[in-house]
Amino acid sequence: MPARVTPGGLREFFAPRSIAVVGASDTSGWARFVFAGSRSVGFTGPLIPVHPVHRTVLGRPAVRSLRDLAEPADLAFIMVPTHAVESVLDDAAAAGVRSAIVLAAGYRELGEEGRALEDRMIARASAHGITLLGPNCLGFVNAHAAAAPFALTVPPSLRAGPVGIALQSGALGGVVLAFAHAHAIGVSTLATLGNEAMIAATDVLDYLVEDDATRVICMFLEQITDPARFADAAARADRAGKPIVVLKVGSSQAGSRTALAHTGAIAGDDAVVGAVLRQLNVIRVTSIEELLCTGALLGYQRWPRGRRMGVVTTSGGACDIIADRAAAEGIEIPEFAAGTAAAITPLLPPFAAVRNPIDVTGYFLANRRTSALTVADHVLEIATADPGLDFVLFTGLTLPDARPDDATAAMLGERARWLGERTAAAPVPVIPVGHTCLNLSGYGRDVLAEGGVHLLPGIDLGMTALGHALRWLEGRGTRAAAVTAATGVTGRPVGAGRGAPAPGGGSPWSEAAARGLLARSGVPVVPGELVGSADAAVAAARRLGLPVVLKVCSAQIPHKSDIGGVAVGPATEAEVRAGYERVRAAGEAVPGARVEGVLVSPMRAGGVELIAGVTVDPTFGPVLAVGLGGVWVEVLGDTSLRVLPVDTGDVKRMLAELRGSPLLRGRTPVDLDALAEVIRLLADTAVALDGSLCALEVNPLWAEGDRVEALDVLLVTRSEPPDRSRHDEAGRQH
Repeated sequence: MPARVTPGGLREFFAPRSIAVVGASDTSGWARFVFAGSRSVGFTGPLIPVHPVHRTVLGRPAVRSLRDLAEPADLAFIMVPTHAVESVLDDAAAAGVRSAIVLAAGYRELGEEGRALEDRMIARASAHGITLLGPNCLGFVNAHAAAAPFALTVPPSLRAGPVGIALQSGALGGVVLAFAHAHAIGVSTLATLGNEAMIAATDVLDYLVEDDATRVICMFLEQITDPARFADAAARADRAGKPIVVLKVGSSQAGSRTALAHTGAIAGDDAVVGAVLRQLNVIRVTSIEELLCTGALLGYQRWPRGRRMGVVTTSGGACDIIADRAAAEGIEIPEFAAGTAAAITPLLPPFAAVRNPIDVTGYFLANRRTSALTVADHVLEIATADPGLDFVLFTGLTLPDARPDDATAAMLGERARWLGERTAAAPVPVIPVGHTCLNLSGYGRDVLAEGGVHLLPGIDLGMTALGHALRWLEGRGTRAAAVTAATGVTGRPVGAGRGAPAPGGGSPWSEAAARGLLARSGVPVVPGELVGSADAAVAAARRLGLPVVLKVCSAQIPHKSDIGGVAVGPATEAEVRAGYERVRAAGEAVPGARVEGVLVSPMRAGGVELIAGVTVDPTFGPVLAVGLGGVWVEVLGDTSLRVLPVDTGDVKRMLAELRGSPLLRGRTPVDLDALAEVIRLLADTAVALDGSLCALEVNPLWAEGDRVEALDVLLVTRSEPPDRSRHDEAGRQH
């Protein structure tokens, strides 16, 4: 295995002072991109073509081999075919070159043969002490270091800025840079990762967390291959006040981890990743535009200190759009304080309503402007002093496509400078936003840069970014930085080395055995007796109280209702006898089923039914799902997930996330502390199975007031369930 790449090592890697482009030729589009990109960022160091035949390349003197360099280059961008890469690495070692990018594909992405080729290439690089980015990689851009060994278009005059970017995609690098350029979003370092054979996404994340030029980290991820290191880096980023924004693709609706459990269908691959990112206080987005807009907000603006927003616009329609989007993001728009309204009123025409959000109207456009500032600017200054606001959204700045006449341009420049100064000095943060996501013109970008203003690209993206930012701010320092023991961050890995269970694998326990395990763990289970005759069922029903529920008990029948193995509500002794015979016969009719008896339990009416279950994700380990239970679990899909371990505070937050959470505050409000404690005990029981767990599910978990009981239990483990020679109080044999 190659030595781990350190942030300090990457600091040097991403700031080369000289670059050799191996395989460059006049006909190579890749080489043309690298040379053009270097000009775009202002790279001033030696940029040397290397080719065995051509004496000049793209007007520059070339050398035959890296061995012919007068001085070792800091970085070699290797553009030769796959079969020639290893010999170039030998040349690099001989020449004293210690950093390389490998463009060539044909490695791990092609299967086992390619993987072996990649392993051999990386072993050679490691033996030579060469740090390598790729293969199958298009390179990087470091705007602050003015270095761009990047084999795609780098926009001219790309701005250096606070947004660091890591991409598990090469071609999207050019798209990301184009959007950043169009909206004046400055980049610190953008790195494409290729096959991540030596430098992985977590290495670049570590580097960006420590990089002084980076204020916010944006990532495009296809997979999280090292959850322990990712969790550790995310925790350090949170402590450092550096938000991480992730566009995670590859969502999957692929069935269940364990086909026997509802929880497996709930906790699909993508849902688990979403839960992990929430626990790490990592912002998850769904598009490139959302990724960069959120990064820009957190990278450039002063952060809101709460959810009370003031709005200053020049459009009544914009006020309505913003109000609707604010409601969707949970952002408040309080009334202006009396003093604020009184100060604003003289500035507006009589027909204008002085309220938040405020439309200053276009009335001022009817008269020729004589000063740089507009009514919107004066209203903004007043609004920022309102004691009831945490920040102000401002849509009053529009920019022309081309430079206007000198007088207008001078006023626009003066206004932008005023807005920049006001944004920096206002009592609360000011968030300037455009009405729509239009690309800025070159003139517009220059005006904003000179004024020190950053304009978010559109109301919709801007409001989404604000929602993300507020949730991130509220989550700082309050969420578990260690995702799960399965990652190795919080302790000994659960079932380390055993892997996750295969879908549908494992051995189900009988419900009586599963109930016994929960009861011994402190989880309250509805009283129940396991009986072997109709007479015993009647006697148990008398003791427990009618009406009752009768369920066939067999490890081979995990879903009893599917085969008619459940009788709900027998209220007389005759109904109990008939119910017993019916469910017992249904169980015995199942081929291969070994029927232990029939469970008799009292009915539970009223209250709220939930589901609480744990399955095992192959990457992140045990995952807890909580949601509305009974028949509604898959119909409503109203669930919350967490990777274990959790505490009661985590569980209470999960319950609050449910759309159905108002049901918990019904006629007899559920004691949330008691409910959260029971779910925590259930989760701890799952972890205590020490890697043998496939699925543990309680559905329904019944709650009313301070009473919480498991009504139905499903447990599947890798190993065979214990021999039930006796039954405890959760399922006594009669």
